[in-house]
Amino acid sequence: MPELPETETIARDLDASIAGRCIVSVVVTKSDVLREVSAAELLRRLPGATISRCWRRAKLVVLDLDIGDRLVVQPRFTGALLIDDGTLAESERRFSTLALTLDDGRLLHYRDIRRLGTVSLMSPPRFASYSAALGVEPLDPALSAERLSVLLRGSRQAVKKVLMDQRVVVGIGNIYANEALWRAGIDPSREARSLSSGESEALHHAIVSVLTESIEARGTSFRDYRDASGGRGGFVEKLAVYGRGGLPCPHCGARLVATHAIDGRSTVFCARCQE
Repeated sequence: MPELPETETIARDLDASIAGRCIVSVVVTKSDVLREVSAAELLRRLPGATISRCWRRAKLVVLDLDIGDRLVVQPRFTGALLIDDGTLAESERRFSTLALTLDDGRLLHYRDIRRLGTVSLMSPPRFASYSAALGVEPLDPALSAERLSVLLRGSRQAVKKVLMDQRVVVGIGNIYANEALWRAGIDPSREARSLSSGESEALHHAIVSVLTESIEARGTSFRDYRDASGGRGGFVEKLAVYGRGGLPCPHCGARLVATHAIDGRSTVFCARCQE
């Protein structure tokens, strides 16, 4: 967490709220979140820069700056980009690792309780190289059902593990891999190469539908995820399997199985519905 729907929500919120704003000053309180840039360099290069666009790539939130650089934030488990107009709760400000003061008086905090996320400042060539090592976007038309089938056929690993491999398909983490595989009726432990073209098509449809629906619900909040205004995502109410081990399958009523056998991550599935 956050995965694609959560970072997409954050990026859209930021683009609507702070694109066009100039950075007046920068305060770094926890420099251990910084990558590829020092605190001193960040304080030197960012003031005076205008945020021209905010967008998402994979599980990253990207802020394009008019100086050519990109501020690249990977929130990971407990990170959040929060706009502070003076009303942000002190409990959120307490874990701010850096804050950008904007020309309208608001602040943009990168809050990270466990400080497992990262903030990088990248030049366009560096970002292009970094992005090129990532897989295809699951909501991009370039990832057709046929293309997904090709990607899966090349791996003997469990299909769930392949879906979560950011070098293959980006943005899908544990929550949405569980949900998509349940919707498609596919056992998460099956070898990816064993899926038929029909199963790959069903999985493609499930991936697109679950990600799209979650974006519409502004993501999934269990504990730490917050949107740019500090709000919680509403998709948690629509989860069919994730976090529901031992409860009835919404489709057939059988008890959902929870295991950590696949890559040590929590996997929940229906042994009756998923083959």
